[in-house]
This record gives sequence, structure tokens and C-alpha cells, in this order.
Amino acid sequence: MSPNSNNDRPDELDGTEQPFVSHLVELRDRLIRAVLAIAVVFGVLAIWPGPGQLYDLLAAPLVANLPEGATLIATNVISPFIVPLKITLMAAFLIALPVVLYQVWAFVAPGLYTHEKKLVLPLVISSTLLFLVGVGFCYFFVFGQVFKFIQSFAPKSITAAPDIEAYLSFVLTMFIAFGLAFEVPIVVVVLARLGMVSVEKLKAFRSYFIVLAFVIAAVVTPPDVISQLALAVPMCLLYELGIWAAQVFIKHTQAPDAENDTAH
Repeated sequence: MSPNSNNDRPDELDGTEQPFVSHLVELRDRLIRAVLAIAVVFGVLAIWPGPGQLYDLLAAPLVANLPEGATLIATNVISPFIVPLKITLMAAFLIALPVVLYQVWAFVAPGLYTHEKKLVLPLVISSTLLFLVGVGFCYFFVFGQVFKFIQSFAPKSITAAPDIEAYLSFVLTMFIAFGLAFEVPIVVVVLARLGMVSVEKLKAFRSYFIVLAFVIAAVVTPPDVISQLALAVPMCLLYELGIWAAQVFIKHTQAPDAENDTAH
């Protein structure tokens, strides 16, 4: 490879520079489209199935494990109105998340090289899917097991009547915890691809990560063994998946210069 080969190769970004104001206008348009997508989905969900039905769906894992005749209560006057609307907005954001992330991708893509696009687009898609899988895993598996475990320890002299705002706060915390926990492979891939950590060091850090995963699970989940294991074990498995994915991404998303150097 000649010393001037880098200078001879045409820059993929030549001619793509835009004035600063144009970037701001495009950013505004992308934000408006993302907000409109969330608003449209919110409007549809508000009509069908409706905020009340969405809250009933969200509360189903808890209600199924409450004593017969027990229900959730509202200690605030406007809670029966505000809380279902918050649930509807949360659901609208999750459903519209692919559109939101596409707007982010469309904004940054013109400033990326071809090999960088090979990295970013799969990460955007996979991070969205992993977050949704984490939320779904929490709702369909963890909630039922956790609520059953908690109610089994409740004395018979206590009538369970959880507050709907407290329940919403608990649900959001758990959704965020599991959604972010399922992003472990993305973090591992990004750190390895940017050269901040080598794959060999990631493998060597494996035993420390297992301890870290259980510590995080103990802090962010309720004080029961089931939810802690349900968070820590997938994190450890996803860490292994991240190490494997990092090797694949490093191989297939190298810059042209790096590929040529590797070939020589």
C-alpha cells in the first residue's frame, strides 16, 4: 500500500456538507415526525382499546394474584384519570419506537461512512428489539412470579389494596430495568467496536460481570430471589451473546483502510 493511497481515495462525505441552519431545520422536522408518530398511536389507543382497558391489561398480573375481592385503589382524586393516560402514552411510545429510531437514523446517516452505516443500522434495530423483549419478558414472566411470591408471604390479617400510582411507578421501574438489562449485548459490541475494550479483555471480565449482574439485580428488583435471578441470569447470557456479536461486527464493519491492512 502506497503512502498516498489514503489521499487518492475519494472521500465518501465529499459534497454532503450542509449549512448549520439546514441541519437545525432537518432536526426539527425529524423531531416533529417522531412526536406525530407517538401522537397518532396515542390517539388510536385512546379510541381502542382505551386508557382504562390498557391499565386493566397492565394490572392483570397483579390482580390475578390478589386475594379474592381485592382491587387496586386510588388515593389521589385525579389518579383514575391521569394514570390510565400515562399508561396509554407509555404504550404509544413503545409502539412508535421503530419510527422514532428511524428518524434518528435518517438524521445521522448522511454523515456516516459506508462501513459506519453497516454498524449503526443493525445496532438501532437490535437495540429496539432487545428493549421490547426485555419489557415483554418482565410483563409475561417476572410479574406473575414476583406477585405470587409476595402474596404468599402476606399475613391473612392484611388486605392487599395497592395504590394505582405506586403500581405504575413500580411497573415503569421494572420495565426500564429489564429493558436496559437486555441491552447488554449492544453495550459490549459498541465498546469492542470502538476499540475501548478488546474481546480478550471482555472474556477475561466474564467472572466479574457475573458478580456485577447479581449486584445490579439485587439493587433494582424487589427483595425476592425470583426477580433477582430473572434479571441476573439473562444479563449473564446476554453478555456472552455480546462477546460473540462483537467479534462478528468487528469483522464485517471495518473501514476500508483497516480491511486492506488486514489483508496485507
